[in-house]
Amino acid sequence: MDYKIKSRIWIEADGEILLGEGRVSLLKAIDETGSLSKAAKSIGMSYKKAWSLIDAVNKRAEKPVTSSSIGGKGGGGAELTEYGKSLVETFETINENCWKFLDHQIKQSKLK
Repeated sequence: MDYKIKSRIWIEADGEILLGEGRVSLLKAIDETGSLSKAAKSIGMSYKKAWSLIDAVNKRAEKPVTSSSIGGKGGGGAELTEYGKSLVETFETINENCWKFLDHQIKQSKLK
């Protein structure tokens, strides 16, 4: 039998969620699409929820995580700031290290 430990992590700022898997997925989609509405659509999230999550992240982070431009002839857009990219990278590193640690723990356990 192959046992696995399942876990979800998130990072809080002053007791409020800053980043978790869903928010990171949204940030990565913004980075890929250059648009909050396209990012939301690509991950099956409503624009309203996506906007709310990004607003919460930007308010809780030390610096802005995204920047946006107002629509016009070519439409508006959104992109990650360098700080936003570093937060995504940090979260993914922590998450990956967590999974490696848990995999190691289950291999060392008596559940073999």
